[in-house]
Amino acid sequence: MFTGIIEEIGIIEKINKGKFSAVVRVRANKVLEGTKIGDSIAVNGICLTVTDIGGGWFTADIMHETLDRSGGGFTAGSEVNLERAMAADGRFGGHIVAGHVDGIGKVIRVECDDTAVWYTIQADSGIMKYIVEKGSVTVDGISLTVARVGENDFSVSAIPHTVGVTVLKNRHEGDRVNLETDIIGKYVEKLINGKSAGAKQSSITREFLQLHGF
Repeated sequence: MFTGIIEEIGIIEKINKGKFSAVVRVRANKVLEGTKIGDSIAVNGICLTVTDIGGGWFTADIMHETLDRSGGGFTAGSEVNLERAMAADGRFGGHIVAGHVDGIGKVIRVECDDTAVWYTIQADSGIMKYIVEKGSVTVDGISLTVARVGENDFSVSAIPHTVGVTVLKNRHEGDRVNLETDIIGKYVEKLINGKSAGAKQSSITREFLQLHGF
């Protein structure tokens, strides 16, 4: 599990692509502290397992499913957000992030105001149904608060510090980004709709919740 608080920016040194998968080598420093082979590191919001470690670098395998769902960033020389899996005694600074990308969004607008940079991101209906105002969303592994929600897009507001220490500073109109929605919403939806395998029909319905003020 991750929290969406980026620890450092790494650089993709090289990527060897096969027919259905790839091996990526990432230049890093801080996230290697205490890390060993088999540990998890989120790379632009994608949970990857460390397969080898050297002096200032690590490698990870990327499956076909990951390549299909992610929004890019895995090219030699590109910068990537890095976060180690959350330690049991660590601070929970963001929100629950699984590192399992739901899909790809497209940056359609970047605006600045006095204290923040606003990013408006277009996404399909399968993602937008989980996006709620003042809720959480992960953009390239960064835990951000949803500030506005439209029919097929949403906006997040990032302070200059967040922009400066993440790959948000490299994102412009037309760029693709990895999106992970809040996992709690997915569980609630499945339980309400009664789609759990072998689950008994719950007496708690949407109408019941609405009737009692939820």
